[in-house]
Amino acid sequence: MDAIVDQFLNFDILRQSLPLLLTGLWMTARLCSAVVLLGLVGGLFVALANLSTRWWLKIPAIIFIDIFRALPPLVLLIFIYSGLPFAGIRITPFAAVALAFLLNNSSYYAEVYRAGILSVAKGQWEASASTGLSKPQTLAYVILPQAVRNVLPELLSNTIEVVKLTSLASVVSLAELLYNANMARSITYNASPLVAAALIYLVLLWPLVRLVSRFQRRLAA
Repeated sequence: MDAIVDQFLNFDILRQSLPLLLTGLWMTARLCSAVVLLGLVGGLFVALANLSTRWWLKIPAIIFIDIFRALPPLVLLIFIYSGLPFAGIRITPFAAVALAFLLNNSSYYAEVYRAGILSVAKGQWEASASTGLSKPQTLAYVILPQAVRNVLPELLSNTIEVVKLTSLASVVSLAELLYNANMARSITYNASPLVAAALIYLVLLWPLVRLVSRFQRRLAA
């Protein structure tokens, strides 16, 4: 028992590893902010293109969604970081992760947005037009607020998955939380830093999980 505690909950090693873990946590926070924001904005544009009546917008959007929902994010990330240099395109690990997750997450957010927009009654468009609002104004001020409210649990669920997927950034040597925890593990020959990283993820994501459950119960009621 003592050996297990020493290997997984060694407080001396955790104290020594804390600065490295905090540096990784800051990088994870920056990465999550960039990835989630890019995904939400990119997904909205893709969803609007998918709902367009113009074929030159709709067909590329459908192809984009199908391709990047089918591609595993890890494969996409490694291709961008390790494959593009063969074509003379070299980008930083942070940019590679941001680009890979923008492509992947935009496709999922787009489907959530599309479902939300379609859930709003068509009469809302007609009522808005009768008040003199243009289509862009109707979309921005009438349709999108209702659409986002209708699919808020799905948006939050997808955001949780995005935050968890940022741990994949460690494979391209981006010094985020998991990468730094693994570095501390390799230096100390002890798994306590990895346990600490797992607990940090739990503390960060558990409130969001509970929030999603609350919204789902409210919508069901």
